[in-house]
Amino acid sequence: MSEIVRYEKEGYIGKIILNNPDKNNALDLLTVKKLIEAFETSSQNDDICVIYSAVGKNFTVGADLKYGFNLISKPEKLQEAIEFLESFQDLTRAMLAHNGIIIAGIHGWVIGGGFEQLLCCDLRIAAEDTRIMMPELGVGLFFSNASTKLLPRIIGEGRAKHLMYLGTEINADEAFNIGLVSQVCKREGLRRNLKRIANSLIQKEHSVLKSAKKLINEDQDENFESVLAKELRVMMLAGQSEELKRKLEKFVKR
Repeated sequence: MSEIVRYEKEGYIGKIILNNPDKNNALDLLTVKKLIEAFETSSQNDDICVIYSAVGKNFTVGADLKYGFNLISKPEKLQEAIEFLESFQDLTRAMLAHNGIIIAGIHGWVIGGGFEQLLCCDLRIAAEDTRIMMPELGVGLFFSNASTKLLPRIIGEGRAKHLMYLGTEINADEAFNIGLVSQVCKREGLRRNLKRIANSLIQKEHSVLKSAKKLINEDQDENFESVLAKELRVMMLAGQSEELKRKLEKFVKR
């Protein structure tokens, strides 16, 4: 059985790859834990640059809703449900703690928590077929990965509210126009483009590159721990909703 998350190292470049295409790289507890492990390993290996990508038709459809429904519909699964919610926040912590430049190469659908985790990447490069959506509020869920802080900081409060409140789908060009991704390329050229950018970055003086990231990312107001904790509380409350259970059950049966 192949690894659902792969980590590879080529010189100063680390590669973290979502590798569960049969499930559209949906995120369950094991997958998120494997991602955390991969980013921590990459950090320990002092990767100067990390390419974060996925195999298959879609980058990720976000949280595995069938798995999530199983957790919230069984009282004995409560602890695992809490651990699953916490794992999204822990993934953001692992990514933010990484000193290297993280480049996300996205394609196909990038939905919900699968998209929100990418907001703490340093660069987001999108293939032309990319579709991004944050549908949480529509099914009674809540946002994760410090997205309530990071998304407004990246694209502005007004645009962030539009995407988050309405769950509006946007394509690669729209994401580029609002600054959500920094570059759009052809799907077949995505891997090559990511490698080119990574090679360009590792040619720079490594300590200065790390310092640039550190200073750019320094907190401007409320710290991330506070934001992550607040989101977690609301996610837990949302997970107890009977309306959410009803909607997820409808989705699972469909």
